Amino acid sequence: MLFEDEFVIDRLVKYVGNGRIRWHVEFRGHRIELTTGQIKKQPTFRRKILEQAGVLPPQRSGAGYRRWALDLRKNAIELPWRDRPVDVDFAIDRLTCHGDGRWTVEYQGKAIKFTTTKLRRQVSFRKRMLAKAKVLPPQLDPVTYRNWVEWLIQNATEAVPRAGDALMTEKSWLDDLPELAGWQQEAPPQATS
Repeated sequence: MLFEDEFVIDRLVKYVGNGRIRWHVEFRGHRIELTTGQIKKQPTFRRKILEQAGVLPPQRSGAGYRRWALDLRKNAIELPWRDRPVDVDFAIDRLTCHGDGRWTVEYQGKAIKFTTTKLRRQVSFRKRMLAKAKVLPPQLDPVTYRNWVEWLIQNATEAVPRAGDALMTEKSWLDDLPELAGWQQEAPPQATS
């Protein structure tokens, strides 16, 4: 358990814009993202800091905590929403290939559509992720980004074809059977002269 004078936040940043406000509490190398409501409620604030930084802030009296939280918010550094940082462990949930150079990036419940060109260009990728998923992926050096995207593409999920596309007639399936089994038709014997 911490004492009152041992718990000192390094910095509080208020990210504004995009019709919402988010706060980043910077504490001993950790950056904890909170909403205004989460900062105002002492139990929620303490739990979030404990979960993400492994430290339990001291329990203050109700009025004491409200004053402390108000002072904290008054002294916050204000930055535009678009400039907020992203943790280095940014990871998309899935990349799906639809063929014809069309892709879908799935990130925290959102599906963002890309062309191959937009996916391979880091500037386009970051701009589109920010516009559609409200997250700015970290800036990577060009070679690292290229390697990351190529790895994503190689491990992409194929889109499930629609029901009509998946149907095969019995005849076409039977025609493909020898090839699927690895059989090869024997060449007809050549006539000797």
